[in-house]
Amino acid sequence: MTGPQGTGSGVSIELLCRLAEVSRAAFYRRWREHAPLVEETQLRDAVQRLCLAHRHYGHRRIAVLLRREGRCVNRKRVLRIMREDNLLCLRKPVFRPATTDSRHGWRIWPNLARHLQPTAINQLWVADITYVRLAEAFVYLAVVLDAFSRKVVGWAMADHLRAELALNALDMALASRAVIAGGLVHHSDRGVQYACGDYIVRLEAAGIQPSMSRIACPYDNAMAESFMKTLKQEEVNGSDYRDLAHARAEIGAFIDEVYNKQRLHSALAYLSPEEYEESSPWAAAQQPRAMETTSCP
Repeated sequence: MTGPQGTGSGVSIELLCRLAEVSRAAFYRRWREHAPLVEETQLRDAVQRLCLAHRHYGHRRIAVLLRREGRCVNRKRVLRIMREDNLLCLRKPVFRPATTDSRHGWRIWPNLARHLQPTAINQLWVADITYVRLAEAFVYLAVVLDAFSRKVVGWAMADHLRAELALNALDMALASRAVIAGGLVHHSDRGVQYACGDYIVRLEAAGIQPSMSRIACPYDNAMAESFMKTLKQEEVNGSDYRDLAHARAEIGAFIDEVYNKQRLHSALAYLSPEEYEESSPWAAAQQPRAMETTSCP
């Protein structure tokens, strides 16, 4: 155990002990009895504060936030404190209505995203649709994410599953990003909303290459599924939406202000999507990527 060094006073422990007429051994013995308890109390207070502010964060993300505050702490110690203080985040299983209908006659596009590793923004977008429970009904959320940074670049909500729901999310993405024709792949599941003629025409008009998951291979769209899981755990499951307008306002605020700007991602070195984009040299010229299609493992 180290002593209380670096107090910032510029006076050594030895001089202080001599002025107080106590031995250094007695000083350190007294410090070992009380200082760790003070430090433990301060750390526990910080953990409680962060857990209340980020009620769905696990011990790893809380440990990262503590280190951002300048505290030297091990994640296992954070886990112990969270367990002792009953601060572990809870997971709530919910009923999942179907949002994908792949029984249609539209063309199924080959999977171009399986081994595509984006090195800049606007090289790979992933899209998906999920449900949101209201008091007496379900509404639906369509999102488009940039796979490079996990940032939500387009989203839309409605009380139906028609193609215009997915189109509205795509329109928002196109309005927020400058897309280079031939340099972007759009990946989704095989749902009719993404395979229908209106959606494909919109993609091709922007010079975007469609891509769809292979049958019985859910990992093909894992990034979009991961976002939906985060949304449910950190926003939807802990909320009670009155109606569609209320849900749209709350979820929109979560996406724009929390997820894109604040939410830490382990895959992004514990940065938020916007922090990751700002810290990455993605501004280089966007180039079309080589594609490869393989069988599902």
